[in-house]
Amino acid sequence: MDVELLERLVKLMASNDLSTVDLRDGDRRVVLKRGALVAPSAGSGFTHYHAAQPVFPHAHAPNPGSGGATAPTSTPPGTGESDRDLIAIKSPMVGTFYSSPSPDAKSFVTVGSEVDEDTDVCIIEAMKVFNNIKAECRGTVAKISVTNGQTVEFGQVLFLVKPS
Repeated sequence: MDVELLERLVKLMASNDLSTVDLRDGDRRVVLKRGALVAPSAGSGFTHYHAAQPVFPHAHAPNPGSGGATAPTSTPPGTGESDRDLIAIKSPMVGTFYSSPSPDAKSFVTVGSEVDEDTDVCIIEAMKVFNNIKAECRGTVAKISVTNGQTVEFGQVLFLVKPS
């Protein structure tokens, strides 16, 4: 590992206000993230801590005042699936949950969507910063536990995923 290169990358991130740098060279991968530390995800295959990933608002940022709230969906009846067999995707922060990148866009995921570690599942707005939340697991979304525009707490279950 080239420490000088890592130091240069960190300075580059700070000077350009970048929140994430993901470098891949063959089978080697380095992921640098700036932000508040949160617990590492279970089964992520990485031993580093994941940080909140700020996404800066743009012209299509979710509008908290829009009436486009969607009802949470649940596991279809008769599937016999137990919640204890599912992986919980929890909120890494207190904020407002948004299921899509803008009020007129389709949801990042729905029940039945396939996800992997890098799949964006929602946005949580905290202190006027829009943070993309990744699944950080592989599987199929079995349940969505919150509604669009709902305030969520740190550690609150947002989604349940059936592992694949």
